[in-house]
Amino acid sequence: MVGRPGTPRLLRQLNDRAALDLLVSDGPLTRAQIGERTGLSKVTASQLLSRLEERGLVEAAGELAGGRGPNAALYAVVPSAAYVAGLEVGPGGVTAGVADITGRVIAKVTVDPNGSSEPVELVHSAVVKACRSARVALAKLSAFVIGSPGVVDPRTGDVQFSFDLPSWHEGVLAALRTDLRRPVTIENDVNLAAVAERAYGAARDAEDFALVWLDRGIGLSVMLGGRLHRGRSGGAGEIGYLPVPGAPLPVGGARRDGQGVTESTSWGIPALAGGYGSLVGADAVRRLAHTHGLTEPTAVECVAAAAADESRGGAFLDELADRIAYGVTSVNIVLDPGLVVLSGNLGAAGGTPLASRIESVVARLSPTRPTVTVTRVDGDPVLRGALHAALEQARDAVFSTDT
Repeated sequence: MVGRPGTPRLLRQLNDRAALDLLVSDGPLTRAQIGERTGLSKVTASQLLSRLEERGLVEAAGELAGGRGPNAALYAVVPSAAYVAGLEVGPGGVTAGVADITGRVIAKVTVDPNGSSEPVELVHSAVVKACRSARVALAKLSAFVIGSPGVVDPRTGDVQFSFDLPSWHEGVLAALRTDLRRPVTIENDVNLAAVAERAYGAARDAEDFALVWLDRGIGLSVMLGGRLHRGRSGGAGEIGYLPVPGAPLPVGGARRDGQGVTESTSWGIPALAGGYGSLVGADAVRRLAHTHGLTEPTAVECVAAAAADESRGGAFLDELADRIAYGVTSVNIVLDPGLVVLSGNLGAAGGTPLASRIESVVARLSPTRPTVTVTRVDGDPVLRGALHAALEQARDAVFSTDT
């Protein structure tokens, strides 16, 4: 096979991209520092910076004092070179964030659905409000990534089924792209939480890991070889449907208004009846906590109280760990990810006391022992994952061109 020739133009593009990525992660830097870290000569580094300044991607950002000669100029990526939007949608509303090309989040807003379930209307309203708050024109946004619960078809990028959002269905992606007139990507929300975990959290730089999401919904995301495993139809990770001992069998085709559905007293919305989700969902966890004398009003508060005082809540955490371990053990035996991260409000509430218990149970049931830990992503992991994915798209588009 004939490889792509190393033309001067290609080499310039590669050098420019390497320098821009370096400035995003470690900037501002001097010309000499850029040359040292990229292996470029002083002349090549100077030419590179001149090109990037002409393209409006890099600007002088101060000086570095020291040495006998004049102070060296510091260079940084121009924040306004591009902007992106990341969104998290759910039955309670839409949260939208706007970030500049450096990754700095400059606005975040949440829009209440106010009875409306029309996806395009809700997303458009959230994006407009976020842009207004950021003082950035909607036309300046280079990429949109939306985190949605449910099954997203990896071939078409469209939502095939969302238990929590029945109005999100095939055709929504095209409608959003038409409305926003920009590239739009829809991704499963738990997958985006895993993206954030690898970029900023407990799975930073891990090639293989699984993330178990325990929150309003129950979900799983798996990353293998640094790539999300979505499955043929996008249904990989719908662990709430996993049949487990001690729970009724789930109904695979359950819908919010159909068979296999119950009403969540914790969230006030329909929930899957049966399967793993019914064993570790908020209602079940709160009932279990109350049998152990923990009377806090919500499942998250019960778990947090137990973790804070193991003399009071240790027995509850033991039993909860047994339940959660059903799902984690299944994943460990099939995939052997090596690392399992607990995320979502309920998953994070137990901290190390819960994670260590789950790890011990899984090790007892499995031929291998994974490390089980708690998320280390600050803030909203789904929104942070959406913004990170949007930034990668925007940087590929803006940084990789030579015009």
